[in-house]
Amino acid sequence: MTKEVEAVHEQAAEYSRKDYTDPPPAPLIDFEELTKWSLYRAVIADFIATLLFLYITVLIVIGYNIKPMLKPASVCGGVGLLGIAWAFGGMIFVLVYCTAGISGGHINPAVTFGLFLARKVSLIRAVLYMVAQCLGAICGVGFVKAFQSAYYNRYGGGVNVMAPGHTKGVGLAAEIIGTFVLVYVVFSATDPKRSARDSHVPVLAPLPIGFAVFMVHLATIPITGTGINPARSFGAAVIFNGDKAWDEHWIFWVGPFIGAFIAAVYHQYILRAGAIKALGSFRSNA
Repeated sequence: MTKEVEAVHEQAAEYSRKDYTDPPPAPLIDFEELTKWSLYRAVIADFIATLLFLYITVLIVIGYNIKPMLKPASVCGGVGLLGIAWAFGGMIFVLVYCTAGISGGHINPAVTFGLFLARKVSLIRAVLYMVAQCLGAICGVGFVKAFQSAYYNRYGGGVNVMAPGHTKGVGLAAEIIGTFVLVYVVFSATDPKRSARDSHVPVLAPLPIGFAVFMVHLATIPITGTGINPARSFGAAVIFNGDKAWDEHWIFWVGPFIGAFIAAVYHQYILRAGAIKALGSFRSNA
């Protein structure tokens, strides 16, 4: 009887063991990281990825704005808002797929901020990523202006501004919710717990992330033109440099950062019970 009880306890202990491994939290500040080539390689990868992302997507936005001004016989209908949403989502899917193994494929300061709050990246890496993303965005939009100089300023330069009929409060809320969706999907798609327990269902992490970007664009293009990426909005605003773009630019930083903060707290401290684990660790040490 005793052996049976012991066997049951051993079996219960075996089932209670975690079948996944959470990576250790990244240090807040790691100066040794500055001596590693892997950091600079990752920064370069995010710079190039953001450059390509802005170059392709802003070209598509300008092409869409040019379409109504041309004769119907000279165009084939244009991509439309649905095509713009597919372009943003598709480019994120492709670029995250290419760079995930090098930099994590952030391509977005809001994503980097959310992952920093969750201790997935150090402060040094997060700051360098954000700088690289903003510089990449400026260069990407700069190439668009260089190649489409006849149309760039005339058709808005791909700048994020509030659509007529919507207040800044509505735009801020749209950016918060849209970024929450994106960053929440990033956390879920890269969760080691999900990867271990759903291994029988092969999930390519860049795919749901790209679809999240696509769906958010469908919902918020009519409101803000869809930012959810401060680097994307910043790069376009710097190159276009219009008064209205700068007047409303704060929305495209404050909204995404608030949305990323809420997503990080929700995933790490509610879904993953980080607060309960921290409390249990505190009590065990008391």
